[in-house]
Amino acid sequence: MLLNPVISKLSGKLVVLASASPRRLEILSNAGLRFEVVPSWFKETLDKSLFKNPYEYAVETAKQKALEVAQRMPFKHLKTPDIVIGADTVVTVDGLILEKPTDKQDAYRMLSRLSGKEHSVFTGVAIVICHENTGTDMDYKVVDFYEETKVKFAELSEEMLWEYINSGEPMDKAGGYGIQALGGMLVEYVQGDFLNVVGFPLNHFCKQLGLIFNSPPESPSLKNKWDSDASWTLVNSLSEGAANVEVKLLENGKDCSRTSMQDQNVMGPECAKCSRQDVPHSIINLLDGFKASKTLFTASKLKVFDVLNSSESLTLEEVAGQINASVLGTERLLEAAVSLGLLERVKQRDTTVYRNTEQASRFLVSDSPMSLHGYILHCNDMVWPLFSHLENAVVEGISQHERAFGKKNEDVFQDAYYSKDEVKIRFMDAMHSIARVTGKDVATAFDLSSYKTACDIGGCTGAMAYELTKAHPGLSVIVFDLPQVIEMRRHFKPKEEDDMVSFVAGDFFKDDLPKADLYILARILHDWSDEKLHVLLSKLSKMCTPGCGLLVSEIFLDEERKRPSRALLQALSMTEGKQRSTTEYSDLLEKHGFTLRHIQHTDNLLDAMLFVKEDPNDKRTLLGCSSASIETAELE
Repeated sequence: MLLNPVISKLSGKLVVLASASPRRLEILSNAGLRFEVVPSWFKETLDKSLFKNPYEYAVETAKQKALEVAQRMPFKHLKTPDIVIGADTVVTVDGLILEKPTDKQDAYRMLSRLSGKEHSVFTGVAIVICHENTGTDMDYKVVDFYEETKVKFAELSEEMLWEYINSGEPMDKAGGYGIQALGGMLVEYVQGDFLNVVGFPLNHFCKQLGLIFNSPPESPSLKNKWDSDASWTLVNSLSEGAANVEVKLLENGKDCSRTSMQDQNVMGPECAKCSRQDVPHSIINLLDGFKASKTLFTASKLKVFDVLNSSESLTLEEVAGQINASVLGTERLLEAAVSLGLLERVKQRDTTVYRNTEQASRFLVSDSPMSLHGYILHCNDMVWPLFSHLENAVVEGISQHERAFGKKNEDVFQDAYYSKDEVKIRFMDAMHSIARVTGKDVATAFDLSSYKTACDIGGCTGAMAYELTKAHPGLSVIVFDLPQVIEMRRHFKPKEEDDMVSFVAGDFFKDDLPKADLYILARILHDWSDEKLHVLLSKLSKMCTPGCGLLVSEIFLDEERKRPSRALLQALSMTEGKQRSTTEYSDLLEKHGFTLRHIQHTDNLLDAMLFVKEDPNDKRTLLGCSSASIETAELE
């Protein structure tokens, strides 16, 4: 059963994948399916004890993921999908579902359990077909199924086990292995769909699509129910378990003709009308990518989103007057912003007006609590000039700060260029923007209730510190940063003062660090050379007593160093530091006596890892993990 014959049946229909998994995206894209990616906000908090079998949990989770996206899109994205695909993959052995290993010893225990045994990989898939009734009512038809693949591991010697563990590959994978990479060498045989183990059962999925769209006219098929207004078996609301949804940044809300998925290095599956396989749509979109970025930068610098936020909607002429720009130039800027999903254009009686999208109101208006305005201006004023000299940067292997700005790339608060307060504030505003958007997700990534005092090293305006004290009552946080930063932080004080947050001035390379039982390094490690990191981490290691925590928040590369592209593109600025995977960060910190305990991928701009300073005389786990009747962790 091939997928291609089904493609024509999907012509003109909006197909959505409710998953950010790069493996699922790759499998479906390679099969020729054109779709939009909208990651689900469904929080996987279903009670596992209610499910007799692991595959039932996987199917229900997949269904809730897909339903959440199907119900959200008409309101948040202002468009209605025709099909939403959800998936959830788990691995089980001896009645247990294995989680991602917390450290090398945990990986050893998992792989030892799998050694010489056959285990099962289950993927649950849900296909939600959306039907728009008159008015605003929506009906949903759910087709779900699961696929089981048996995988047999060879008998693994101690040497082979530790060689594979030390490769770093097991640390971010459920069951502790990746069959499509080095882990494939551990596998003796696979019975069933190999792609199911990777993350998506393509063959079974194609068969289900065939049943939906290719059934004979006389049969009571889903195709007939799609094409008619006959009553359906409806699923009109999410279950109680799916109601616990937390809003996150960076879901795709743009028109499907201009979809982008920055974190997955995908410049958008196109609408069905653009589904020709001989046209390099992704390359074409990359050619226009810099224009899209500059459109966002220019609209932000001219405060278009602020102007539109001050009124429910404005005409072209009104916007042009308020931003002091030509009508022609403003018209073309607004039209481009509409095409990118940043603005809406609405007909009102005999005139056309413009207004912000919900996403623009939340993230692009300068005084919004979650505004990225400061960081966008930083990208326009500082990053854009650097990247205009990228050819030189690649040839020379050094930062182009001197070419772009006429001075060497020194620390921003040591350079005379930054002597003016307004320039310092502009830089701090950029850092403040990122911290506000990512702070809550990083602060709530782990249970930090065992810690009473924390120190946010290089914490700038304190935005992250305030989120930490909100999330963990009783935790006091010291923000440690350069004297100039501490002096200027008064411009970023929250409306309500928090006496659990204090500020101490100092240079974390030269001065003593404040004492605490938890240290935070957010967007610090990627910026500095190995030599400077050795100075900082050695100092931290000496400060920390056994049991002391270290929370690291960065963009984490996957083990193949392919994604997210954001990190790899950022590295092209040629700073002295480098981007790392979770394994590389773990190895870096392990050299200084810190042991990895947890990894949290937040689906936000930054992810998080929690380390603990180990007592060299006590190798036992310092932080225990609670067990459940069915311990679960997804492959994706």
